[in-house]
Amino acid sequence: PGDQEAGELGLAAVPGRQAAFRQGLEAAVHYARAVGCPRIHVMAGRVPLGTDKAAVAGEMETTFIENLRYTADLLSQEDMIGLLEPINNRITDPRYYLNTPHQAAAILEKVGRPNLKLQLDLFHCQIMDGNLSHTLETYFPLIGHIQIAQVPGRHEPDSPGELNFPYIFELLESLGYTGYVGCEYAPKGDTLEGLGWLRSYWESRGLQHGGNSKAVK
Repeated sequence: PGDQEAGELGLAAVPGRQAAFRQGLEAAVHYARAVGCPRIHVMAGRVPLGTDKAAVAGEMETTFIENLRYTADLLSQEDMIGLLEPINNRITDPRYYLNTPHQAAAILEKVGRPNLKLQLDLFHCQIMDGNLSHTLETYFPLIGHIQIAQVPGRHEPDSPGELNFPYIFELLESLGYTGYVGCEYAPKGDTLEGLGWLRSYWESRGLQHGGNSKAVK
């Protein structure tokens, strides 16, 4: 994430911070190797204070592509995958550089490395564009990780909100998604209580707790 006390939220697209980015990436790889995590979120970062996004967009994209190629080369030695996550700039972070799956997909195409993927957080996608079914179908080949939270409260999937998660989960299954779904939400209560929705979902699908058992007849 860079220097968060100084207002940074990632460095990969921030001009002039390439050396700090590489240092942070090497630290992330060290930790990922230690805990056996094969995926690393490569945070793009914020548009520098006092600058207009349109005015610096070209320089930031050039920096991003350069850093992502460096990332891909480093991660390929570790058999790891780098992930790009679009974060909405309407509510969560007005200055974040990478905001939509379309923007991320365009950058991934320019970088052209197979071990860089899209980290699709459906909370951010819904706020920016909606149209989640089409987005999942269109960008499915690029997806390396999925994250979920209800909109607008960013709480459990079964809390009141805009998204129909049972439908979304079935769509992911039909598309052949076999990766993890990260629970990127703030529980209304404690963590254990906040996972009650998952038990209810398993039961609705005829599954025993654990989600990987054979269906109960």
